[in-house]
Amino acid sequence: MAIHTNLPIYKVAYDLLDAATELAKNMPRDFKASIGGKLRDECIEIIVLIFRANTAREKAPHLMDLVERLQVAELLLRLSVDKRLISKPQYAKAVALTNSIGKQANGWRRSASSPAA
Repeated sequence: MAIHTNLPIYKVAYDLLDAATELAKNMPRDFKASIGGKLRDECIEIIVLIFRANTAREKAPHLMDLVERLQVAELLLRLSVDKRLISKPQYAKAVALTNSIGKQANGWRRSASSPAA
C-alpha cells in the first residue's frame, strides 16, 4: 500500500480541489455557497475516498462511491458553465481533471477486483 498522497490519482484530485476552490472564489455571491461550496465539498469527499480505497482491503466500494461523487462534481461544473458562472476554458480544464480521475479510479477498481489481486 502506497502512501495515498503519492498516488497519481490523489495528485490529480488535489489539482481538481485547487481548481474548484478558485472557481468558487470567483462565483457571484448568490452561487458561491450553493454551487461553489457543494463543488468543493464533492472534491474533498473524492480525496477522502481515495484515502479510504488505498487503506481498505475491499477497494471497489470506495472506488464506486468515488466515481459517483465525480459525476456529481461534473454535473455541478456543467451547471456552472451553463449559468455562465465559470468560463468554458475553466470548465474544460476542470473536466480534463475529472476525466483523468475517472479513468484512474476505474482502472484501479478493475485491477483491485481481478483474481490476481
